[in-house]
Amino acid sequence: MRIEKVAFGYDKNKLILRDIDYTFKRGKITAILGPNGCGKSTLLGLCSRLFKPACGTICLDGKNIAQYKARDFAKYVASVYQISEMPPDLSVLGLVTFGRTPHGKPFHHLSEADDAAIRYSIEKACLKGFENRRICELSGGERQRACLALALAQEPRVLLLDEPTTFLDVYFQIEIMEIVTGVNHEKGVTVVMALHDLNQAIKYADDIIVMKDGQIAAAGDAKTTLTPELIKAVFDVNAEVIKAENGDSFYAVYR
Repeated sequence: MRIEKVAFGYDKNKLILRDIDYTFKRGKITAILGPNGCGKSTLLGLCSRLFKPACGTICLDGKNIAQYKARDFAKYVASVYQISEMPPDLSVLGLVTFGRTPHGKPFHHLSEADDAAIRYSIEKACLKGFENRRICELSGGERQRACLALALAQEPRVLLLDEPTTFLDVYFQIEIMEIVTGVNHEKGVTVVMALHDLNQAIKYADDIIVMKDGQIAAAGDAKTTLTPELIKAVFDVNAEVIKAENGDSFYAVYR
């Protein structure tokens, strides 16, 4: 997915994003970081066609995403948002089954390919045994995994995640991130996710984009681009690198 000179604003006289120019690498995980209000979620909204750019283009496989039919676009791109509205009485299986809609005709019977995709998505999202559980009976972490399973059932080439670990405890944060990286490795799905947690970005992402004031302040390899100096410049906090026993690097952040 290629973003070329994109700008956007809810008000024509006030742009939220300016001069965004970036190519998400096929089959890689890219994390978008930045302070609240910097435009992370808005950028994902543009990539998912939730919003239209004020100028510039976003292309998928060389074609402007605005030119795709809705059904075809849903075969390529799936999104998971911070807060998703779901019918409370719908079962997990019913929800995930909706993910196959772009691949069939209205009122069609599920094919073997549909069944396989649904099973894979439920198992990958650690929801096996929850198929008949209603959405209203799920915990916050389980709901987030159900949303992820719905997106995976679309069998997308690109998966867009807007702060997928927000509101979750540490256990479920790790679980969600490991599900995402597992799908990336197994299926080669390109993942683009907005995150607040710097350590999640350097642990799970291949590349990062750091945004500030609606523009890209830095971009590159996740392990080397995010430095204490950059963190100070973008977030106005101090950061110290700490080495874990397993060799991973983490940031301790303080004011």
